[in-house]
Amino acid sequence: MPQINLSTTDLVVMLVYLVGIVIWGLWNTSRKSAEGYFLGGRDMPWPVVGLSMFATVVSSSALVGWAGDAYSTGISVFNYGLFAAIIPIIFFLVFFLPFYLRNKIYTLPEFLEGRFDVRSRTYLSVLTVIGYVFADLAVTLYAGSLMLHMVFPQFSIPTIIWGLAILGASYTLIGGLSAVMRVELIQAFVLMIGSAVLTFTAFAKAGGWAAVMSAAPAGHLNLIRPLNDPSVPWPTLIISLPLLGFNYWGLSQAMVQRTLSARNTANGRWGNLFAGALNFVIFFLMVLPGVAGRVLFPNLEKGDQIYPKLVFELLPTGLKGLVLIGFIAAMTSVLTSLLNSAQTLVTMDIITKLRPNITSRQQVIVGSVAGIIIVSIAALWAPQVAKFDSMVKYFQH
Repeated sequence: MPQINLSTTDLVVMLVYLVGIVIWGLWNTSRKSAEGYFLGGRDMPWPVVGLSMFATVVSSSALVGWAGDAYSTGISVFNYGLFAAIIPIIFFLVFFLPFYLRNKIYTLPEFLEGRFDVRSRTYLSVLTVIGYVFADLAVTLYAGSLMLHMVFPQFSIPTIIWGLAILGASYTLIGGLSAVMRVELIQAFVLMIGSAVLTFTAFAKAGGWAAVMSAAPAGHLNLIRPLNDPSVPWPTLIISLPLLGFNYWGLSQAMVQRTLSARNTANGRWGNLFAGALNFVIFFLMVLPGVAGRVLFPNLEKGDQIYPKLVFELLPTGLKGLVLIGFIAAMTSVLTSLLNSAQTLVTMDIITKLRPNITSRQQVIVGSVAGIIIVSIAALWAPQVAKFDSMVKYFQH
């Protein structure tokens, strides 16, 4: 991709937003106790729970990936929002959520200690934190830096990575989960507005709904795909995707921690249902732009190029900054969610077991220090992702 030049208006819009979310996050700080810092005081209403979960689902790499896969193979990528979300969420709400909230747990590995022993709990926590640092956090930082490097080529990839890490850590380490979720409340709306602007602009430039639908290659508008489909063959809809979805919605610390912050079981259930319903937004605002992109840019070498193409070559001055803000919102939401979850795991599953008499205030301090170490390691490691052919190849290794 060539260098991208933004207007002063775009840059001002981005700067105002970035400063605003940091101030908003610091304003919603909760450090009075471990429960307040790690779980938002267990007092979050269902709209905040649902929007926070939605913002955690939509990462910067997902924005690029959904549109890219829709460009290359069609809308079947949305099956991840159906069979890997709706069914697992219902199962989770009926069988697991009441148990989680009733036992007032902080982390999911707590269950392993009750069933087996403390070694099992510690093992899973350490393994999860390592995965967060070297896979999820590192790739999120690297993916965000790639797109921003096109806008700010005067800054190196490592410099942008550190800038993004500091941005996300600034209010996460100080404010805890309350700050993260309140910021995600704003970012979810910004993400949807930015995506809506991009979708409507793409369809308008492509000639409208009918023109886009008629130009789609055969099979690209089918959710149910044949057995030999390279993207999402139909057996995965009933075998792989529900299992993958339950692991994400019901067993992922980053997702379940938002449910644990709900003020009661009813708010936890409504929050999850709200997040599940918002998955349909993904189809209209984040998958369909990739389909429209085939009309506008039919000969791209890779599908993942369509999202930056649409943003930088289609949108007028001012709107580029708005959609880029949505991209940054997606990236920082995932970054802060993972960082806060890693802090919780280190503090509650590892440090408190080594020092069982540690006070609630000391747990907050330990969590902040752990967060600094975690995000620093991730930022240092993130440039290593560039040594692989793609981010998918990095995950496979």
